[in-house]
Amino acid sequence: MTTTVPKIFAFPEFDGVAEAVADHIVHCQNMALSITGKETVQNESGTASITDNNIITNTGNTATSNTPIHSNHNSNVDLQSRLSMLSLKDSGSGKSISSMDSHTNHHGNHNHGHTSSSHGHNGHHNKRKSSVSGASGRKSSSSVSAHKQHRFKIAISGGSLIEVLHQGLLKRIDIRWGLWDIYFVDERLVSFEDKQSNYGEAKRKIFDLIDIEKYGKPKIYHINEGLIDDPLECSDDYENCLIRGFASKDTVRLPTFNLILLGCAPDGHIASLFPNFQENLRENQSWCIPVAKAPSGPENRITMTIPVICHSQQISFVVEGAVKAPVIKTIIERPEKGLPSSIVNENAAGRVSWFVDEDALTDVMVTKKKYVFHT
Repeated sequence: MTTTVPKIFAFPEFDGVAEAVADHIVHCQNMALSITGKETVQNESGTASITDNNIITNTGNTATSNTPIHSNHNSNVDLQSRLSMLSLKDSGSGKSISSMDSHTNHHGNHNHGHTSSSHGHNGHHNKRKSSVSGASGRKSSSSVSAHKQHRFKIAISGGSLIEVLHQGLLKRIDIRWGLWDIYFVDERLVSFEDKQSNYGEAKRKIFDLIDIEKYGKPKIYHINEGLIDDPLECSDDYENCLIRGFASKDTVRLPTFNLILLGCAPDGHIASLFPNFQENLRENQSWCIPVAKAPSGPENRITMTIPVICHSQQISFVVEGAVKAPVIKTIIERPEKGLPSSIVNENAAGRVSWFVDEDALTDVMVTKKKYVFHT
C-alpha cells in the first residue's frame, strides 16, 4: 500500500467541525442537484427559507411484491438478475416510487403494497416489511416527473457523527431536505428505540426535528426492524433496497452515492468494518454483508462493503477527541497496517477528506489544510 494522504481539515473546537461538515454536505448537495438558482423567501417567522423549483408532490406509490433473495456472500452475485426480479413498476402517472417491496413472512405468506409515509417505524405495521420513510415535495407548475429529477444520495454511519450532524445541519436554511435520499452505511441490529441504533438516534436527533413544511421531507432508507434477529437476512434485505435504489440508474456493478459520511472508532473500525475481520475487508462482490460477533458494541450488525464506500463521489471522515489520536496516527503515518480507513484513503484517493478537531491530531505528523466555506 502506498502512502496516500487525504485532505485533512482541523478545527480547534467541536463546533468548528460541525459547521464545516454541514457546509461540505450542502456543497455536495448543490453539486448533486446542479443548482443554478434558488429563491429565498421570508416565512411567517421572518426566517429565510428555500423555495424549490420543479419539485413534484409525492401523491402515491405503487410497488410490486417480491420474495427476498438471500445471497451467498462468498460467491459472485448476479446483480442484473436480482434487479430484474426486484424491479419496481411505476404507476405511469408521473408518481415517484417511495415504498419498498413487501417481503415474505416467517410462514411463507406474501404481503403486498405496503407504503411507509412517516419518518419513524410504525408499530402497527407488520415488522416483516421493509421500511423507507417517504418524502414529500412542494407543488410545482412543471410537468417533469419526480423520478426524473436529480436527488442527493447520501449515506451516513452512526456514533458521534449523529451529534455532529445534529449540531451542524439543523442550523442551515439552505438544505433541500425534500430532495434527499438518506441511507445508512451500517446498522447495529437492535431495536430502533435503543440508543445504539444508528437510524433510531438519527431519527430522534435529526429527522424528527426537520421543519418539513419549510424544507420538505427526505426519503429515509433504514433496515427492516423485524429482521434484527437474523443478520444474513437483514443484510440481504438491505442490499436489495440498495439495488432497487441504484442499479437501474447508475450501474449494476456498484451504487454511486454523492457523499458517504463516516466516523472512525478508537479501535480503527469504520461503519461496521473491523480491522481484524479480514474476510469482510476483502469482500468485493456483495454491497452489504452481515457482521457477527463484533468486538465492541452490539455483536450483530450489517454494513456496506469497502467497494461500495470507495465508489462514492465523495467520502468524508468526521473524527473528534484525543482518544482517537493514536488510531489517527496509525492511519496517517502507517497506512501499510491496512486499517479500514487506510484502505479507503488509498482506493478512493482524491475523493477523501477528514474533518477533525485538534485533539484528534495530538502527536500526529500531518499537513493540515484550512477549510474554505462555500456559503
